[in-house]
Amino acid sequence: MTRRGSSDDDRAGGVPWQVKFMLLALIWGASFLFIKAALGLLQPLQVGAGRILLGAATTGALAAAARARMPRSWRVWAHLQVTSLLLCTLPFLLFPVGEERVSSALAGIGNAITPVATVLATAALLPHETFSRRKLLAVAGGFVGVVVIMAPWRVTERPDLWGFGATLVAGCCYGLGWTYIKRFLRPEDLPGLALPAAQLLSAAGQITLVTVGWWALQRDSLSAPWSPRPDAATPGMALLALLALGVLGTGLAYALQFDVFRAVGQQVSSTVTYLIPVVAVLLGVLVLGEHLTATEVIGFVIVLASAIVIGLPEPSRRVPS
Repeated sequence: MTRRGSSDDDRAGGVPWQVKFMLLALIWGASFLFIKAALGLLQPLQVGAGRILLGAATTGALAAAARARMPRSWRVWAHLQVTSLLLCTLPFLLFPVGEERVSSALAGIGNAITPVATVLATAALLPHETFSRRKLLAVAGGFVGVVVIMAPWRVTERPDLWGFGATLVAGCCYGLGWTYIKRFLRPEDLPGLALPAAQLLSAAGQITLVTVGWWALQRDSLSAPWSPRPDAATPGMALLALLALGVLGTGLAYALQFDVFRAVGQQVSSTVTYLIPVVAVLLGVLVLGEHLTATEVIGFVIVLASAIVIGLPEPSRRVPS
């Protein structure tokens, strides 16, 4: 993908990338609150499926309005199946699974592992790239922060390990998925909304197959794949949350993410990851009344600091004259 630079937005009369960046942080940070609200009506798989289908419809409409040229190469569509799995299908299922067991604030913290996963994925997929000792130490620090949050030495007041583990795997999927795009799809230089629209379209196909299979196994208890939980309390608010999650937190957010990625590159665009857990924690505490233990706060600070260090530019090396 060609890096366009922020000046292109100004010449085109578009929205500056800085504004899109802040909107992205707010929207994705609020997504964890939306997931928690939607789980009051639907099961995790239904929340993930609804998010993907609504997101695909949104980006598809935006791409059609912009007359974006969709990929035509079967090779590109094959790679899109991988990126769709890593950036959409798996994380959008795992976060609701995790949030059934942990708070939305803690799920947002799990998302902060993405930069650590990105370094490891880059080492595996882009072996020509090297990392400074500072960045490698930050990766180790990120793992230390995760261990502190999980507090295996404590019997009480520690998060559900399965729930928090699901959010960590989801965050790792993001790191691997963006690195995969850099390795296999960047040379294709897909224009405008073509890549996010095609990616969510692929994810919609994947999640539809999964949902139909899931429903076929439970037809005795579920009259339809979208049947709500029997104990659903506030369907109106839950449906609004799912709508916001799909249209804003997926469709619009993915379009914004790819715009920022093209404008300033992966190094800068990936720093939105540092703001997402902060927004998620604030909304979880202020809106949902959630709380974090002292151990979780300490671990969060360690993980966030490690992510910020990873995002710092590498020191330039002087070439002997």
